[in-house]
Amino acid sequence: MAVPAGVPSPWQASASGKVILFGEHAVVYGQPALAVPVAQVQATATITPQAAASTPEGLETAIWIEASDLQRRYRLSDAGPNDPLAAAVRLTLAKYKSSGRTAPPASLAVRVSSTIPISSGMGSGAAVCTATIRALSSFLGLPLADAEISALVYETEKLLHGTPSGIDNTVIAFGRPVYFVRGQAPLPFQAGAPFTLVIGDTGISKPTRLVVGDVREAYQRDPALYSALFDAIGQVVRRAYALIESGKPEELGPLMNENHVLLQEIGVSCKELDTLVTSALQAGALGAKLSGGGRGGNMIALVLPSQAAHVAAALQASGAKRTIVTEVK
Repeated sequence: MAVPAGVPSPWQASASGKVILFGEHAVVYGQPALAVPVAQVQATATITPQAAASTPEGLETAIWIEASDLQRRYRLSDAGPNDPLAAAVRLTLAKYKSSGRTAPPASLAVRVSSTIPISSGMGSGAAVCTATIRALSSFLGLPLADAEISALVYETEKLLHGTPSGIDNTVIAFGRPVYFVRGQAPLPFQAGAPFTLVIGDTGISKPTRLVVGDVREAYQRDPALYSALFDAIGQVVRRAYALIESGKPEELGPLMNENHVLLQEIGVSCKELDTLVTSALQAGALGAKLSGGGRGGNMIALVLPSQAAHVAAALQASGAKRTIVTEVK
């Protein structure tokens, strides 16, 4: 690939955040889950060729990674093997080389930024890596399908979450609502009728890896109990999917409430999440539940569009650090 002389306009790509509608945690154990993108929060990656050519020491010394939100700037060659962002760059370069192209790009900078809260269940890690792979593959002239991007991002998710379900990379790479079962081809879909969610952020960061690990330990101590809870969540997900497809999202509220109770029984809610869920329901939400790993992060509430501002205000009054109103369609 020829790089124009000087420093041309950068290559840029973005990826949305996400929330899980139904099925978190149970999805790790083979049950279905539903997730949707949230366009109001985005990760962005920008590729900027530098004036200097690749160094004799190798391509990795000629690539700089700049994560402004984390106040980090470092060479790819200095990144450890467990750095997800560096892994996204390396995986894309490996894909480029495996396509039969051997000419390396010029020295370049990979700059990433994100408005997605970290460790809050909105897929910040997957979104940053998705944006990075999209931008870099575009720069390299290497077209990648959504499924290929998702597979690459899944490898970075392993570094973040240990044993990820694969739902984050799937919904974010496809940029559409997804019905997901681990080990099966994802099913992107369109809602039969649009519906509105209010997202409430507790402001508590809780890495998904830790909560998933705690649930695994609890499952190993009492597999019969946790299998029954996971099965019950799976049934909720299937009923919810049927309602969404048939254009009856207003009937999802009781299923959201049921899913939240099951997640409480699994042990992944917390006082702050329960407070926000209760506040949303008291303010007129049709249903509410935690979303994501739990023990912090975000909750979601199903509302009529006319209720959105009122429910958002109630959540903020009850301690939400931020709220987002989004439409699923």
